[in-house]
Amino acid sequence: MPRRIIDISIALDPAIKADPPQMHPEIDYHSHADTAPMMAAYFPGLTKEDLPAGDGWAVETLRLSTHNGTHLDAPYHHHSTMSGGQRAITIDEMPLEWCYNPGVKLDFRHFPDGYVVSAAEVEAELARIGHDLSPLDIVVVNTSAGAAYGDEDYVDRGCGMGREATLYLLERGVRITGTDAWSWDAPFSHTAKKWAETRDPSIIWEGHRASIDIGYGHIEKLSNLESLPATGFEISCFPFKIKGASAGFTRAVAILND
Repeated sequence: MPRRIIDISIALDPAIKADPPQMHPEIDYHSHADTAPMMAAYFPGLTKEDLPAGDGWAVETLRLSTHNGTHLDAPYHHHSTMSGGQRAITIDEMPLEWCYNPGVKLDFRHFPDGYVVSAAEVEAELARIGHDLSPLDIVVVNTSAGAAYGDEDYVDRGCGMGREATLYLLERGVRITGTDAWSWDAPFSHTAKKWAETRDPSIIWEGHRASIDIGYGHIEKLSNLESLPATGFEISCFPFKIKGASAGFTRAVAILND
């Protein structure tokens, strides 16, 4: 059976403002010419001219957060505990069984930026696409932020998944979710306005904090979700293994058996 692999990750690109200024990644690119002396230093007497075309190796130096680029959050990012008081697991402890499973796409592009999705709206979308959730389904949310990637206001775009919507998924056995927005929750700029009006701290990071009740991980800054069907594909999102970390980079892909 033919198989298609669709890249649903973004590139780590410092030229694109995909994070707030204080979190912006930096990449130093060292060319073959730059590193020729470094390579020659390993071999006393070797000169740059001895190397093919005078080339050393290409290498990059990164200064970044584990939350730059497409990444998978561990429950430890959300809170120090999960699942009713257990120690929250870090990214190197994430069960790999969670990270390669059937995918389900919820299309919430029609919701305005800053909107907080409810459990009833998740249930209605699942009914529209005709899907009953199974344990370990990976549920990804297509928001208006996906089309805004690369724009100046990307971090302020897209709807967010509220606490009750997140728990609706987790109570049915989902353990990995994902979004093409900067955050699983509504953008901070919109939540801050509601906070100023209500002074209710429970609205802050409410989707993330659902992990306190049921531990889970989510992928942020996905891409190309509009190219996926609602169901009928698998998602692979194994995270980079970083000891004791709150997140790990992932080359998330969707696999379709056509």
